Amino acid sequence: QGRLVESGGGSVPDGGSLRLSCERSGYRLKANCMAWFRQGPGQEREWIAAIHTGLGETHYAGSLEGRFTISQDNAGISAQLQMSNLRSEDTGLYICASHDRGFWDGCDGDTTFDNWGQGTQVTVSS
Repeated sequence: QGRLVESGGGSVPDGGSLRLSCERSGYRLKANCMAWFRQGPGQEREWIAAIHTGLGETHYAGSLEGRFTISQDNAGISAQLQMSNLRSEDTGLYICASHDRGFWDGCDGDTTFDNWGQGTQVTVSS
């Protein structure tokens, strides 16, 4: 049974930093795309960033680029999200997603993701 497991969430003060990790296991194939989403209290899920695991190419939601950086240390297996200068509005559940379809299926905010984690909570207090 494949799964994605996020870690690294927690509580930080305004202006703080956190590094989230996502580990993919139990799937027959490595992911071709791994991404991060978040869902704040009472809000819809929002795409943050994605990384094409073969090319290392990254894409970001425009409003978050510069403070958030997606990376990978084991292509198709694990991905990270470095977050800096965090604000109270960044509070939410941060969720990892992936797919192992062909690279032509895209790897950005318009991509359909097949695999989802349970999320890790990030709380930023002012």
